Amino acid sequence: MRDLRILFMGTPEFATTILDHVINEDYNVVGVVTAPDKPAGRGRKIHESHVKGYAVKKGLKVLQPTNLKSEEFSEQLNELDPNVIIVVAFRMLPKQVWQYPEYGTFNLHASLLPQYRGAAPIHWAIINGETTTGVSTFFIDEKIDTGEMILQKETTITPDETVGDLHDKLMNLGCSTVTETLKLISEDTVTTTPQPQNITLKTAYKLNNDNTRVDWSLPVNEVYNKIRGLNPFPVAYTILYQDNEELRMKLYKVRMRQEEHSKSPGTINIEDSTLKIAAKDGFILVEELQLPGKRKMAIKDLLNGFSFKEDSYVV
Repeated sequence: MRDLRILFMGTPEFATTILDHVINEDYNVVGVVTAPDKPAGRGRKIHESHVKGYAVKKGLKVLQPTNLKSEEFSEQLNELDPNVIIVVAFRMLPKQVWQYPEYGTFNLHASLLPQYRGAAPIHWAIINGETTTGVSTFFIDEKIDTGEMILQKETTITPDETVGDLHDKLMNLGCSTVTETLKLISEDTVTTTPQPQNITLKTAYKLNNDNTRVDWSLPVNEVYNKIRGLNPFPVAYTILYQDNEELRMKLYKVRMRQEEHSKSPGTINIEDSTLKIAAKDGFILVEELQLPGKRKMAIKDLLNGFSFKEDSYVV
């Protein structure tokens, strides 16, 4: 049995949950690498990563390098001398780092690789209407998410599941997958599988202002998938045109109704305290949204102080 000295690299809550599970399974974590503190929010207060907050409470050694190729970080790596590195939701590593540990550096990715390589695999699985997804562990190599796979676990995506729901499901699935991977490494029984080649791949592109905007000319099921695939973060949006104003409207909780109609995409009206928006072959029924300067609200509460005009529309 190998005596593992683990260096953990990660930043968000997803990574924190994995780290907590590793520690609770009595593995030896010699240090944690996470993102540097940075100002955030309106007050520009210094914000630390979720992983750092947890690691400090646990008394773990925390490193926050701005340059992973620096001599300073190289010295810190030598001092900790890990023989395995776990990477969960962190940035790309230089070769000199991922090659350092004797037993390798492995990553937990929230998709069934090789599908959905990239920054936002959980979101795009829902946006693209997938019914199954999962998690994968693999040894890191020179490219992004292309290394030889160690373990994969699959789960279903239900028709009404949001990215928040699926995030938590995959986070919990990832816990057991990571510790099972560590067990294989400690027992020296890892068998890897090269990722399939020459197949059509779907990519988990980084989310931005362009690809989080709703296109109402699409089939209603695609619009529905996009909204739930961005709820509760970073949130799908549309532009409301009303009284010669353009208002950025964020869409949270919605339902879908498929039916033939002759309305133009983006046409809106109020039906039973629900905002009804036309898409191709159906309607999106908005139950929770956010307008500029307001908090996220149920539509029935918003309507107590805000009126949608008859000629208003969204694009």
